[in-house]
This record gives sequence, structure tokens and C-alpha cells, in this order.
Amino acid sequence: MKNPKYILPIVVMLATLACNLGAPGGTPASDPPEPASTSTGVLPADTSAPVPATFTPIPTLTVTLPSAPTETPTLTPIPTVESLKARVTAEKLSCRYGPGAEYLYLFALNQTANIKLVGRTDANNWVWVANKDENNRANNCWVNANFLEIQGDPNALPIVYPGLKLPVSPYYPGPSWAKATRNGNNIEVTWEAVPISPGKYEDEFMHQYIIEVWRCEAGEIIFETLGTNFPAIVVINDEPGCASPSHGRVFVQEKHGYGGPVEIPWPPHD
Repeated sequence: MKNPKYILPIVVMLATLACNLGAPGGTPASDPPEPASTSTGVLPADTSAPVPATFTPIPTLTVTLPSAPTETPTLTPIPTVESLKARVTAEKLSCRYGPGAEYLYLFALNQTANIKLVGRTDANNWVWVANKDENNRANNCWVNANFLEIQGDPNALPIVYPGLKLPVSPYYPGPSWAKATRNGNNIEVTWEAVPISPGKYEDEFMHQYIIEVWRCEAGEIIFETLGTNFPAIVVINDEPGCASPSHGRVFVQEKHGYGGPVEIPWPPHD
């Protein structure tokens, strides 16, 4: 049998312990539970509205460079020469009294003939050929440079027409008057009629009147000759824009020479 003096203190201690651990109503006391953790280890989704990105444009730097000065091209004048050698390329090339196909015929040059050029007109492609007659007198005439092989630049030849006088007719004077009216860029020209006899025609192709015209086209003066058997003609396409004025004149033509000329009172542009 156990010793009673040891049993009593043990009973007291157990009773005290039971009082401390008990709760009213007989439910054992306990600490409040820890809240369950809601963490899943995954970051929550961002449900906030995206903030739109704002781009501030970088200002463009415009640099204006000073423009280079525009240089006006300087035209170098062609040195004038006294003469140029040339060779005829046409089978027969007419040499005429004036610088155009409408003037009186003097003679023909044969193909491969070697000739010397001594002048030109101011505004077309006819050149002046040095020539001697049977008495060794100067008897120069005009040919179309398109039918020549020229050794050099024909623009280097001196301008001799206008300036040279055409052979004068011993029988007929030129018209005493001329008139002109403008219709746009066309010029209607009339003049005094000067009839000539049938025996004074060089051939059936000769025109009784020669009209020399310096007209403006594309900013340049162009020289041309026109022929007619009536005292009226229309000059086509005289434009504005040339540095020098357009002009013209009328001759009477017969097989011995020329009467006149009379100057055309050229109408200005409106």
C-alpha cells in the first residue's frame, strides 16, 4: 500500500490543473484559430484600366540653306572668219541672186565641186559663194548650206545680207506702197500692183513679187522669202517675244533684176 502522504498532494495538483484548463459550460478553452491563408502563390491579375501611352512628337528642325546664286550662261561669240571651204553634195545645186529658192537663178554647181563661202544671211541657212564671171569679175551667188559639206562653222562667216543690193531691174520700179494688218499671229500684206510683160519672166516657175520677211518664232527672228504673182500674201506665224521687231519688204522681180523694195508697215502685237 502506498504511502498516503504522497497521494494527497498529487490529487490537489491535478484538481488545480483541471480548473485552469476548463471553460465555462464545460468546453475546453482554446486560442482563437489562425485565419486561413488565402495566398495561392500566384500574383493577382491586374484589372485596372491601362493608362494610354502619351507620345510627345519631337519637333522637326527645318534648316533653310541659302540658295546658290543662279549664274547666267555667258554666250561666247563665234570668231568671224573671212571664208570657209565647202564641197557640193547635191547632184545639181542652184546658185541664185538672193538667199532663197524664190530668187532668180544664176547657174548650177555640180556635185563634188569645191567652192569658197564668203558670207551668210542674218537668220537662215543660205550662204554666199565667191564666184567670177567669164570676164573675171566678181559674180557671187547664194546656195543652200544644207547641200554642202563645210569645213568649219558657217555661223562664223560674216553677215552680208541684208546689206547687199540685189541687181536692179532697168524696166520696172518697185511698188510705191504696202499695207499690213494683223490677225492673231498672221499678217495680211497688200501692196501696189506692178504688172510685168510675159517676156520678162525667167521661166514658168518665176514669181513676179518677192516678199522678204523677218518674223518671230519661239523667241528667235527667222528670215524667209515668199513668192507670189498677186499683190497680196499672208505671212504665217509671227509670234511675240523677240528682242528685235519683226519686219518685211516687197520687191518686183523680173528676169533682169529687181524693182524696189517697199517696206511693209509691220503691225505690232495687241
